[in-house]
Amino acid sequence: MAFSDNLSNGGDSPAGYRVACTDISLDRVVTVKVEDLEQLILSHRPDWSKIRWIHVQGTLPDRVLEALATKYHLHPLAVEDLCSGDQRPKVEDFPESVEAPGRLFIVARELVMRDAILRSSQINLFLGRNTLLTFQDRLTDALDPVYKRLEFDSTRARMTDASLLCHALLDAVVNSYFPVLEHYSFWIDEIEEGLLSEPSPELITKAHAVKRGLLMLRRTIWPMREVVSQLQRDGHECLSPSSQSYFRDVYDHCVQILDLNETYHEIAVSLTETYMSVISNRMNEIVKVLTMISTIFIPLSFIAGVYGMNMPIPENESELAYPIFWGVCLIIAIGMLIFFRRKGWI
Repeated sequence: MAFSDNLSNGGDSPAGYRVACTDISLDRVVTVKVEDLEQLILSHRPDWSKIRWIHVQGTLPDRVLEALATKYHLHPLAVEDLCSGDQRPKVEDFPESVEAPGRLFIVARELVMRDAILRSSQINLFLGRNTLLTFQDRLTDALDPVYKRLEFDSTRARMTDASLLCHALLDAVVNSYFPVLEHYSFWIDEIEEGLLSEPSPELITKAHAVKRGLLMLRRTIWPMREVVSQLQRDGHECLSPSSQSYFRDVYDHCVQILDLNETYHEIAVSLTETYMSVISNRMNEIVKVLTMISTIFIPLSFIAGVYGMNMPIPENESELAYPIFWGVCLIIAIGMLIFFRRKGWI
């Protein structure tokens, strides 16, 4: 079942955090909402459990975080990065020592589109041989697909390997970038259609917002690609060889996202050029129309100026002078319009 289903209304708690503990074996998976954190810290995995996954959303009180760090031997530098909440994706290796077992500290970044604004939050993973601790800055459902995958008996995350569960979590984080790209793709099509039909400064503002979002996505996925590459390349006591081979698939997804991001960014940049071209073409059309109108009125203004002078003109003696004047003006105007038409100017 999904984490959000297990912890409904948990985000409204005064503490502002939610904690779930999942015990995993080949034949069953049990996820419980943790109400008493002190009891969780004092407890141990049941005998049937092969992997324990503790998932924290929000900000834990300092004393609880310190107790968790002490029990699971989390390195102080990693805890410091966890508390800062503004780290770029990275991997840090803390090998086994006399005082503590080996731990692999992974920082990933989650991207969520809310109210047409791209928001980034940090996800921290502490991987051990049989335990996995994850910390999310915000109360989101980015990792819910992993809980759903755990419901199936054949899923790789239930093969009693914590590093495979770590792979499933990072795979869910990377896959969450695809809906963001789809949103920007739809937004780009909408802006492009608007620019060609009715360009406006608001569309350019949206285009700049798309460019900023794609740059933010690139700054996130680029180091994420390096993280996944390091996980599949460098060995660690907490990483099984089988899990390292599965990270290649996540790496391919990162490369695909980067390629799509670059393509969309180039299109977003060209939207500004498209806007300037459309505006320039529209201005040229307006200037062309005004120039033709002015050109038509030049000979008419000349004729009207000549026969409007306050001096004797022979033609003024005739009663047909006035209608003849209008006839000549109409002939000149119509003739010039026909000439422009034949030239293809209108």
